[in-house]
Amino acid sequence: MRKASRLFEIIQILRLARRPVTAADMAERLEVTSRSIYRDIVALQAMRVPIEGGRGIGYILRPGFDLPPLMFSIEETEAIVLALALLERTGDRELKVAASRVGQKITGAVPEPLRQVFQSQALRAWGSIAAAPTAVDLALIRRAIRDEQKLALDYRDEFGRATERTVRPLALIYYSEQAMMVAWCELRQAIRNFRADRVEHCEPVEAFFRGEGDRLRQAWMAGWKT
Repeated sequence: MRKASRLFEIIQILRLARRPVTAADMAERLEVTSRSIYRDIVALQAMRVPIEGGRGIGYILRPGFDLPPLMFSIEETEAIVLALALLERTGDRELKVAASRVGQKITGAVPEPLRQVFQSQALRAWGSIAAAPTAVDLALIRRAIRDEQKLALDYRDEFGRATERTVRPLALIYYSEQAMMVAWCELRQAIRNFRADRVEHCEPVEAFFRGEGDRLRQAWMAGWKT
């Protein structure tokens, strides 16, 4: 997690807390060291965020400090609730954790009665839950898409044939049963689909295709629509 995101997360944790929160508790939630949290607290205090407390006793956010409220209509809030519930049914572990954090943030930021929409649990997603692929982390693929970094794959096609590919990942499509990566395949010199559950090994390589992602996605979308 980048420092800017971590600072925001610390503020959110303290905003929603009913009692002082220790650095160890925040470190565990954010998957960093307590030392990093202490440094972040000092940085936030230097930015005049009214955090009080200390080591061993925990930290609180003094009343009166708040972030700008998020304003949604009831229908927009219901759309967010359902979208987060659907994310919980994917096989992407990192996105499922992120969806939970989003729900907590919005619950703490929106006014009544919008908060009741999140807390009532009246909207639910149902059906099978996609299994997480065993040999590839979908978060790795999403990062490679963002960074426009090539991936090396050991892949087995629908006929059971094993191949090695270097691909330029362009998109992830989430189905109810599995996820599929859309990528430019350097072996085939064309856009191909790769089912995540057929990937046997995946790792980034020290090669990038920066500036080409949007063009390749446009070509993919143009072919998909025809």
